Amino acid sequence: MGAESRSAAVRTASEVLAELTLPEKVAMLHQHAPAVERLGLAAFRTGTEGLHGLSWLGEATVFPQAVGLGATWDPELLAEVGDAVATEVRASHAADPTVSLNVWAPVVNTLRHPLWGRTEEGYAEDPDLTAALATGFCTGLRGSHPTVWKTVPTLKHYLAYGNETDRAVTSSHLPPQALREWELPAFVGPLAAGVVGAVMPSYNLVNGRPNHVAHELLDELRGFAPHSLAVVSDAQAPSNLVDGERYFDDHVPATAAALRAGVDSFTDNSEDTGPTVSRVTAALEAGLIGEADVDRAVLRLLELRERTGELTGQDPYPAVTRPAAGPEHRALAREAAGRGVVVLADDAGLLPLRAPRTIAVVGPFADQVVHDWYSGTPPYTSTLAAALRERYPDADVRVAPGADRIALRSLTHDRYLEVLPDGAVTATAVGTGDPTRFDVTDWGDGVVSLRAVASGLLLTGASWIQAAASGRIGGWVAQETYRFRTHADETVSVQHVGSGRWLRVQHGTHLLVADGTERTAERFARHVVRSGVAAVTDAAAGADVVVVAVGNDPHVAGRETEDRPDLRLPAAAREIWRTAVAGGAPALLTVVSSYPYAVAEEAASAAAVVWTSHAGQELGRGLVDVLSGDRSPSGRLAQTWWRTEADAGDLLDYDVVGSGQTYRYQPAAPLYPLGHGLTYAPVRYTGLHLSAATVAAPAPTTSHVPARFVGRDADDADGAVRAAAGDGVEATVTLRNDGTRAVDELVALWVRAPELPVPAPRRRLATWTRVRLEPGEERQVRLTVPVGVLAVWDVAAVPAAGGPATPATPGAYRVQPGRYVLTAGASVEDAAVTAELVVTGEGTRPRRVEVLPAHAFHRHDGAVTSDRTREQGSSVEVHPARADAWTRYDRLDLSGVERVTLTVARRALAAWVPSTVSVQVRPGGAGDDAWTPLAAPVEVPPTGRYGWTTVVVPVAPGADRAGVDRSDVDLRLVLRGAARVAELAF
Repeated sequence: MGAESRSAAVRTASEVLAELTLPEKVAMLHQHAPAVERLGLAAFRTGTEGLHGLSWLGEATVFPQAVGLGATWDPELLAEVGDAVATEVRASHAADPTVSLNVWAPVVNTLRHPLWGRTEEGYAEDPDLTAALATGFCTGLRGSHPTVWKTVPTLKHYLAYGNETDRAVTSSHLPPQALREWELPAFVGPLAAGVVGAVMPSYNLVNGRPNHVAHELLDELRGFAPHSLAVVSDAQAPSNLVDGERYFDDHVPATAAALRAGVDSFTDNSEDTGPTVSRVTAALEAGLIGEADVDRAVLRLLELRERTGELTGQDPYPAVTRPAAGPEHRALAREAAGRGVVVLADDAGLLPLRAPRTIAVVGPFADQVVHDWYSGTPPYTSTLAAALRERYPDADVRVAPGADRIALRSLTHDRYLEVLPDGAVTATAVGTGDPTRFDVTDWGDGVVSLRAVASGLLLTGASWIQAAASGRIGGWVAQETYRFRTHADETVSVQHVGSGRWLRVQHGTHLLVADGTERTAERFARHVVRSGVAAVTDAAAGADVVVVAVGNDPHVAGRETEDRPDLRLPAAAREIWRTAVAGGAPALLTVVSSYPYAVAEEAASAAAVVWTSHAGQELGRGLVDVLSGDRSPSGRLAQTWWRTEADAGDLLDYDVVGSGQTYRYQPAAPLYPLGHGLTYAPVRYTGLHLSAATVAAPAPTTSHVPARFVGRDADDADGAVRAAAGDGVEATVTLRNDGTRAVDELVALWVRAPELPVPAPRRRLATWTRVRLEPGEERQVRLTVPVGVLAVWDVAAVPAAGGPATPATPGAYRVQPGRYVLTAGASVEDAAVTAELVVTGEGTRPRRVEVLPAHAFHRHDGAVTSDRTREQGSSVEVHPARADAWTRYDRLDLSGVERVTLTVARRALAAWVPSTVSVQVRPGGAGDDAWTPLAAPVEVPPTGRYGWTTVVVPVAPGADRAGVDRSDVDLRLVLRGAARVAELAF
């Protein structure tokens, strides 16, 4: 019997598991699982990258970056893109069975902060919008067959991951509100929709515990999926529990803890399965895990494989012979590129372009398309300049990238650098000419690339011998970037960024090599053969329009492993812009980037401003489709563009509620707000009517499935558009296209909350849909706003009886009574029409508790949530940068309480660290001047981090004489030094 026949005979994952030996099962825990020939099981590997197209496996359709797909606000389009990606993954798998049908995409980390280096990989700032877009993409990846999945999507990266600086060792502080209102919903939506088969934990820690051993968080996440969910580790993360994080002292207990916590597949040590197998085996022998732990993980991995049809031999999807599909995928790539273009400003009415006779296209993206780390190899590319020539064949399209053209002369050898026919670079040229010339593109932060004029290839340090041999900047370590060090005598030294080594010219061969220190680096005279800004001036002279295309290369100064240094355009790009504007022709600022920029100064002098992500192979045509007016602009910002870095907040602070981050909580006025994007016809909002002006608050619940907020659009008989989003208030938005062009309008409803006991977002997305409006058309758009969208996580709330199991953190989602305002308009900041919604219900009442988890606080200052043990539980402690902190617990009934018993530990053993805890109370809801201490501060003994003990704070009778009615108080826990507190008992 052949392997195929034996495999086809296997019916279920459980049956396969029953036939495996323990060593065979242990081997399957590694990313590279070996074949089991006797059962007809082929070798298997988790993980094919498919973020915006099949990656790293040769030619494939390259769609816009995820951040560009997010700007479409269209889950159905993302489903089409996901389906195309899945088709190409299936084709690659058919050609090479080692290509996994487990796709490691999408990334659903919210775009909380614009300095995050991996902003390009996420969809949106808002978690509910992220969830809806991810659900669309996963629906396409999953495929339409009822039982056999086309591919198995994997959500990345769980949880609270949004910084590259020290990403594998930083802990994201997530108080209950930030955890449940901001971080979890983006994951919960696609999981609850049933279109996800795996999740990847992130490198970082959350509340003091590495995500790869976060038992409670992983367990809770699995509860949202209607089927089993495999957890695949991030690369080298299991070993990092010991090597980098130093959270465990030894790899065997670390591996056991990860397996017990729910990690099923260990992506560790590349293809070398040995360390993982030996660690799991040792953990079994030591009794740290049992065979049942192994079985549970292997079964989930087999169920993942079962979904693809592997175990039964089913493959209902049409065979595709080429990994990069034909015209359909090319057309989809162009549509996606166009629909992700956002017109940010058009103050001078420049757009759409009116058949210009002379077009100057300047800047680094005038005539090139770049890739990012997760791109495939496109079958072709369409640049901006080429697309303009296609669209305007009679126009004179002038191109000036703005790069200085230079020649470098070695002072030691008195010879110019020269590119030889084989690409090698030597200091052998006597005079200047094409072989000696390089075009220098300045990417900002001191990083440049050098492109040989003679060959058009980039200088690369992939070998220590430097050569002009690369078509683009790329690779995990970009080898095509350099830094100039300018000396007092105007000579320069050159450093290869990837290796950190400095360039010098060898004696004898005169080859240019990177093997020196700064002290031994070659000195070069830098001769500017042609000024980049002068070329921009020449190109712009007499032009009808100047298109300035600037932005970032995704491998430089902001990418995986590297956060952005700031929000400004590179200095060289700003100089190109100023030069273009100085020519007097209308200037179109075209930002081609993976993330937002603070461009208020540039925008002020622009005739128009447009943004596109690095939109893949069809970037040029998709962008020009919009600039020309062939496509109505429909892109809308899915991430706020702030004016300054300060407005964005602290990159490492994940408590968006407490720190006032993101569009929901930040009061600062953005440069371009969430949802912003212009059309070529004025759309006027004239009315917003609610089906009910007053609603009752629903019962508190622990369930929060953001997918319910968004439904599919459907035209009904009278032409109204309905977006069914669960029970709630029906809102009717009336709008009219007052222009002469059809528009594709984003109709979004936003909620503005009043001041409430538990802080609610200043504004937040409630629901949205997209409608097409013909010229002069008026439309009534009906959307359902579920009352639950108003909910906050209240640690004091008690879920309704019969609801879902209470999660590890006490509390529930609760809609607080009050007067809310719903708005609709051009963005979250544009309240063109408004309607008030009054929510009735019971306010906050004092609660009687016996035990209060210390991490279940309402407010805090200077505190962080931390682990209670290495594997379970939470506590609070003082932030390492602070000497003291407090946490606050609102509306407690402490009448009759004679003592408060605190479970405490001490972060440091050093006796000289003063570490105390104290308890204060005030009348419920009173001001900060009303706090009264219950007793003197209590010293925390030197227990060690996990040596928990108890201390007692007596309730002094003097508190009553101070006039505090203990039947309704707020309580404040004050920590100093190295004190840690796990819970308070009354």
